[in-house]
Amino acid sequence: MYQNFLYAAVDTARRSAQPFRLAADFGAMALRNPLNPWSATYVGKTMAAAFDVFESFTRNYAKPEFNLPELKIYGQPVTVTERYVWQKPFGRLKHFAKDGEVYGRLRRKFPHPKVLIVAPLSGHFATLLRGTVEAMLPEHDVYITDWTDARDVPLSKGRFGLDEYIEYVMEMLRHLGPGVHLMAVCQPGPAALAAAALLHEDGDAAAPRSLTIMGSPIDARLSPTQPNKLSEERPYAWFEENMIHRVPLPYPGHGRLVYPGFLQLTAFINMNRERHTNAQYDFFKNLVKGDGDSVQKHRDFYDEYLAVLDLPAEFYLETIDKVFQRFLLADGKLTVRGRPVKPGAIRDMGLMTVEGEKDDISGIGQTQAAHALCAAIPDKRKIDYIQPGVGHYGVFNGTRWRTEIQPRVRDFIRANP
Repeated sequence: MYQNFLYAAVDTARRSAQPFRLAADFGAMALRNPLNPWSATYVGKTMAAAFDVFESFTRNYAKPEFNLPELKIYGQPVTVTERYVWQKPFGRLKHFAKDGEVYGRLRRKFPHPKVLIVAPLSGHFATLLRGTVEAMLPEHDVYITDWTDARDVPLSKGRFGLDEYIEYVMEMLRHLGPGVHLMAVCQPGPAALAAAALLHEDGDAAAPRSLTIMGSPIDARLSPTQPNKLSEERPYAWFEENMIHRVPLPYPGHGRLVYPGFLQLTAFINMNRERHTNAQYDFFKNLVKGDGDSVQKHRDFYDEYLAVLDLPAEFYLETIDKVFQRFLLADGKLTVRGRPVKPGAIRDMGLMTVEGEKDDISGIGQTQAAHALCAAIPDKRKIDYIQPGVGHYGVFNGTRWRTEIQPRVRDFIRANP
């Protein structure tokens, strides 16, 4: 009964708040109208700011767009067109296609390796990796996984668990053809390593030339963080009973069991509650002051952060069970459709791991564990890098990513043609 009630209750509350949100939006605009004598007063500015904060709290955030800035290569503009090149019910493959004379000329002179970025299916959309994509684009042919919100997938399309996730990655690699470099950011590290292992063991031409794993729970027992400890302390049945809910009408996936995005978002916020509370208070103060730059920066971040998707129940529960409770990949016991996954079978592939010194999601050593599992890869084709001074998000976004981590990833990919 609880599975049927909570999602519907939250969704009803969101829809019920819409008239009040629209009223608040209108109130803020009216109070800021220069023809309104209250617009120049402290009281008027404060009321308008309060309306804005209320509107942001009650909004149902839609899936964001990448909206990448104009790409420049050696100072010359190059057009980037986003298009889907492969799709199945639970995910699509997006290509950032570059056009223009400059790119065509440079591609003939310098290699632009094909890179498949596997985005996490952990509550946020692939646009969370906007900075990752933007930094890789000038010198790489970039593709990214775009996972579907499970509430939009009809029950008739079947299940989507960890096996299906790994198979999707393998199918995407086969679609792209030989010579692809694979990059897994955060949660998909174990799945990407499993996909690479199966393809290499088969001698498949689609086996990746290199694999870069960033901030990922390859072995979640090492340097356990708060989320790791929670996953171990609670029994599997607790997650099944408390975290899984049924999608209500009118969504296309009504009746499907999911781990709702709003629960994951609540968990994210609770991990850094004070920081988010202070951010909202600063947002309010900047609205009152009229600090447009700070207000826009806040909106840009939270428009992305508060947009969440639902995970298929099978995928969420199997990840908890196999990755965070039984550590099957790390212990050499992971299987896909009953077939053992053998990272030790990988020989002809570069392997790079990247971790953040202050990562509070995947602790130091969890990603590094991939090197021990891939014992047959020559040491000269392995790189382990720890970025000082960054947390989980900083591993794949921000200044340190652009200036210190990405250049190392670029050089690693070039060294494994």
